[in-house]
Amino acid sequence: MVPVLGIEPRASFVLDSNSSCADERQMAQDNSSPLAEVNKSLSVQIGEKAILCCPVLPPTSKLVMIAWEVILRGKLLCRLSYKPDTKETATPSCTNGRITWASRPDRNPHLQIDAVAVTHDGLYSCDIVTADGNYRLGYNLQVLVPPEVTLTRGKNRTVVCEAVAGKPAARISWTPQGHCTTEKEWSDNDTVTVRSTWHCPDSNASAVTCLVSHLTGNRSLSLQLSSGTRTLRSSFLLFIWYVKLVLFVVILIILGFAFFKRTKKCRKCKSENLEANLDLMREDTKAAICNQPSCSKSSLPAPVTLKP
Repeated sequence: MVPVLGIEPRASFVLDSNSSCADERQMAQDNSSPLAEVNKSLSVQIGEKAILCCPVLPPTSKLVMIAWEVILRGKLLCRLSYKPDTKETATPSCTNGRITWASRPDRNPHLQIDAVAVTHDGLYSCDIVTADGNYRLGYNLQVLVPPEVTLTRGKNRTVVCEAVAGKPAARISWTPQGHCTTEKEWSDNDTVTVRSTWHCPDSNASAVTCLVSHLTGNRSLSLQLSSGTRTLRSSFLLFIWYVKLVLFVVILIILGFAFFKRTKKCRKCKSENLEANLDLMREDTKAAICNQPSCSKSSLPAPVTLKP
């Protein structure tokens, strides 16, 4: 074990050599007087464990008290403390059991956050009071949330790329470059959805790539445009073929109806002409018979009746 805080015999602090605070040991070796307040920015991805370190004391320092001050975004001050002389530890309920001492405060004063959430954004300060003075190390903790990335095809040769619910907001770029419009939408939990629309109707590109840049890592998605063009062209040709087929059937129906109507009319005309010819033949026969000397009504042929 490597001592982190060289304190009076009543309080001995140790630090594992694999601890994330191991880089703080040099501060204790190089500084024998109280340190000025130090503030650091710390980014942690959501769901991970975070260890926040206290300043390291010189070996000759006599510890009086350790206190952590936590100010979460939009919350009141929350204070955890430990007094080695009385071994009194104060861990208020405002930590919700997620913000705790990394170990026993009499052995390790560092703070631990299990499964970091978006609500853990805020300011954290470790104050160590000694007989020689006070030491403070502060953190501005920023929780990172990786966005969900989607790429979809829109209308009129447009492509939409979305980075949903990221923290902080992601940046979107395109290959090839085109006419791009970007929109941002903020949620109540401080995550941001970025929506970028790519439009380039005059481009001959067969594919487009969306590149999403974020502190949690970069992602790229590609979409083929040529296949969509071929599909659109095939659909258009199929529509034209269908229209032509419908028109052809309609024309056939019209021609068939006209032919049927004309045939029916011709049959009627032929029937009327045949009736007229038969009447004329009867008249001629009657006249020829009546011109004979023995002509009488009884000798006239009976009228011929046409069966339909």
